[in-house]
Amino acid sequence: MAEGHASHMKSASLLEGETSGKHIKIVMLGAGSAFTQRLVTDVLNVAAIPGGEIALVDIDTERLELADQVIRKVIQVMGKEKTWSVTATADRRKVLPGADYIINCIEVSGVKAVRLDYEIPLKYGVDQCIGDTTGPGGLMKALRTLPTWVEVLKDCEELCPDALVLNYTNPMSMMVLAAHRVSNMQVVGLCHSVQGTGHKLAKYAGVPYNEMQWKCAGINHLAWFTELTHDGRDLYPILFEQARDTTSEFYESDPIRCDMMLAFGAFITESSGHLSEYIPYYRKRKDLIEKYARSGYRGESGFYANNWPRWRQQNDENRRKAIAGEIEIKTDRSWEYASWIIEAHQTNRPFVIHGNVINYGLIDNLPYGECVEVPVMVDRNGFNPVRFGPLPPQMAAVCRAAMPTYDLAVTAALESSREAAYHALLLDPLTAAVCSPAEIKQMTDELIDSQLDLLPGFRK
Repeated sequence: MAEGHASHMKSASLLEGETSGKHIKIVMLGAGSAFTQRLVTDVLNVAAIPGGEIALVDIDTERLELADQVIRKVIQVMGKEKTWSVTATADRRKVLPGADYIINCIEVSGVKAVRLDYEIPLKYGVDQCIGDTTGPGGLMKALRTLPTWVEVLKDCEELCPDALVLNYTNPMSMMVLAAHRVSNMQVVGLCHSVQGTGHKLAKYAGVPYNEMQWKCAGINHLAWFTELTHDGRDLYPILFEQARDTTSEFYESDPIRCDMMLAFGAFITESSGHLSEYIPYYRKRKDLIEKYARSGYRGESGFYANNWPRWRQQNDENRRKAIAGEIEIKTDRSWEYASWIIEAHQTNRPFVIHGNVINYGLIDNLPYGECVEVPVMVDRNGFNPVRFGPLPPQMAAVCRAAMPTYDLAVTAALESSREAAYHALLLDPLTAAVCSPAEIKQMTDELIDSQLDLLPGFRK
């Protein structure tokens, strides 16, 4: 039984003044990412770690310089200059030796391709909200990202084979599955959808988050809160009552997730907009989109394509303002898993996360050897996935329908195979609900051909 996140935080923390005694080295790959400042700040909050080195890596030298300056500013504000150092480089091989932790946040040509990932499928009737982890957009992001990811993992095996690899880059399931196929590194895929959804459900159930208990498992963005209780009381009747009222705040905040809960019996971990891309029910006709989708993460068409470049610019501008002292630098610790993993690994005080790992008997009725999202206990040994057992059959079936796309997309990326790419989208639930096989083949070719400059393996 996975408990509320706050109770885990207590179990992982050392007594005041107690430390692991070891300085550590953390390599941040894709340091220009919006995650970097938050994750580094979290680590600096861990009293059990006496200090160490933060190595920032990014091939975009302008964004690397911004990351370097803002992390130095954070260290200064938190009074950690004597215990933490910063290195910045565009060459990861220079800083991987001796690394204890690799935090992967790379983005491979995403800004250049995000409109193509959205607009080409839209011509064929495949309407995406986010489009970066599943469906046509997820496939294309995998084709761009996985070859670089494989090279990163090869470098890690050579230069820091004992490091733990924490992946934040999407498409999450495909990244973890590819790592399993090509590498012996300990890798976990980290998403904050379980924590975020847990807070949401506690709010609408009217209970304190840190007193709520749950069981949650499935695949990334399609994990199910199969049990949800407070002091032994089932919270689902409270949530079902609100979800049935389409005028309620709960329903309006997440109409597709509420509708799926009513249909299948449990709440899912990803926002309505993202969830709607994993399943065939809501985005295949204009009238259904108008009925169920809302603005932003609730299902807005092209939301990611229309906003991602601007969000990156805003992040860079916020860093400039933080460096100049124009905005306050937050120094509190967040619920992102990275620092809690590092603390548990360093102190050997077990801590449970929900992570993306390979299904070696963890969920009985999902495919063996594929990527699943389950509780993972972290201690000195690293990542120890917890067996969940079977999902309710209808929930497992929804997950299983999405998983062949990931398996084939990984093959397409690792082998530069158009045939595997066709097959991946032929089996994608949303794409198959909208397009014929011939249309899917034509769309896949058009997507790949539009990005050949970003897909060197497909140029032959």
